[in-house]
Amino acid sequence: MAVAELPAHTQLVRKPRSLMSDSINRLRKNKLALGSIAVLILIVLAAIFAPYITTGDFAKQDLMANNTIPHWMLPLMPKGAEQYLRFNDDYILGADDLGRDLWTRTVYGARISLAVAIVASTVSLLVGTIYGLISGYVGGTADAVMMRIVDFLYGFPFLIVVILLQTYFKAVARRGVGGGFGQAMVAINESMGGMFFLFLAIGLVNWIGMARIARGQVLSIRRKEFVEAAKAVGAPDIRIIFRHILPNIIGPLIVVETLAIPGYIFLEAFLSFIGLGVDAPTPSWGIMISEAAPGIRTYPNQLLPPALALTITTLAFNFMGDGLRDAFDPRLKE
Repeated sequence: MAVAELPAHTQLVRKPRSLMSDSINRLRKNKLALGSIAVLILIVLAAIFAPYITTGDFAKQDLMANNTIPHWMLPLMPKGAEQYLRFNDDYILGADDLGRDLWTRTVYGARISLAVAIVASTVSLLVGTIYGLISGYVGGTADAVMMRIVDFLYGFPFLIVVILLQTYFKAVARRGVGGGFGQAMVAINESMGGMFFLFLAIGLVNWIGMARIARGQVLSIRRKEFVEAAKAVGAPDIRIIFRHILPNIIGPLIVVETLAIPGYIFLEAFLSFIGLGVDAPTPSWGIMISEAAPGIRTYPNQLLPPALALTITTLAFNFMGDGLRDAFDPRLKE
């Protein structure tokens, strides 16, 4: 019996797929993006369970084992290195010039990079989206004033502003303050190993680009029929912004912010490299690269772990961001 001859209640009806299911299906076909997500999951798990897969003490010094390497790393060393190398198989990746375990410090350094990625992207997304939503929806003079503020902030070199802020915060921490709010901030920063001021410096300036993108998205849909219908039934502005406009623009904003995460990680690594990142002995990939750079020709094994970890993490975030953009951008559906 042909399908057309079946009774209506027995005919097969194809359930329409939503835009989200289509996007997820496109993401599943992107093997590079899925592989990057798997790599990032492994890095996150390693950072979370760092005390269980390492010695658990990234600051412990064994001066009798400084600049030692395990035997398996000998082929990676320069020719003739056997004359000055000392071997110690107790450390998987060797020890630095202070006798600290490179494997432990590399794994704990992932916590710093991931924390910067999460905090910086969250601050940028929240502050920039809310600012852009209000500016684009209100329009008129308020929009012009708010955007001129953003343009004014754009006039300052981003990197120089962050460096100056970190220099100021470091000076405040060294000088100390009498008490009150300033002392509380210094205490929080010290308890976090110097990360609080780092988060504050990056968070103060990285929302500007997101605000402009969010405003552009709002301007493109604020005259749509569903927004006009919500206004016609008397919905308050706050409800229209957060229940009707925000859900329609948050997808592209998240994708854009995901693509910006590698920049935040590299910024933290750069600040740590020049001594304006986290406080010693808190491990950071940037600090480890800075400490290993002078001896790169003699002990390249001290530079490889943090450099490879930084490269793999940033590439994984880049590939994941590209995959999310390809999956969730309707214009790239074909």
